[in-house]
Amino acid sequence: MLTVLDNPLVRRDITLLRDKTTSPDRFRAAMQRIGTALAVESAKFLGLRTLRVQTPLEETEGYDIGHDVILLPVLRAGVSLVQAFSDLMPEARIGYIGLSRNEKTLANEEYYCNIPTLTPDSLVFVLDPMLATGGSICSTLERLEERGAKRMVIVSVIAAPEGVKRVETMFPNIQILTSTLDRCLNEHGFIVPGLGDAGDRYHGTV
Repeated sequence: MLTVLDNPLVRRDITLLRDKTTSPDRFRAAMQRIGTALAVESAKFLGLRTLRVQTPLEETEGYDIGHDVILLPVLRAGVSLVQAFSDLMPEARIGYIGLSRNEKTLANEEYYCNIPTLTPDSLVFVLDPMLATGGSICSTLERLEERGAKRMVIVSVIAAPEGVKRVETMFPNIQILTSTLDRCLNEHGFIVPGLGDAGDRYHGTV
């Protein structure tokens, strides 16, 4: 199921990300703000457990997060969303998966994988700013399923219809959260209008 944020502040920041003249520092700041908006929206997938807490006046009912939260950024661009999510979900454990794309075949090649031990209560947020062909995300979801993941949410900044369709075909029950749904992929498999290479622009290695 696809959810697209409808937020004026996010739309403004998406525009900053798209602008090729945006400097790396302003790009990172805009990505942080969008990441915060995505983290807030992602909270709707979190369950709660009740507890009792003593206020200065009386005992009352309170709440805590009912899931073992895992953040799994897809390297290296996914790192751009980690801080915003960990700020709002400080109890989260963080793993990493590294996938590179063969520019000729568009196939994914895994070069690093460190996923925390999953529990029956684990909820995994897969963080990748660009959901393009869907290849990287599907490879990541397959690896998570191998590790026993039952609940996963994909979080992206920009998504292409082709990638969304591929994910929903392979994983029909998956939740996808994105800031904006762009027009399509070009002949090279890049999102258009897009914002270029999110990892390069975030890290200033363009």
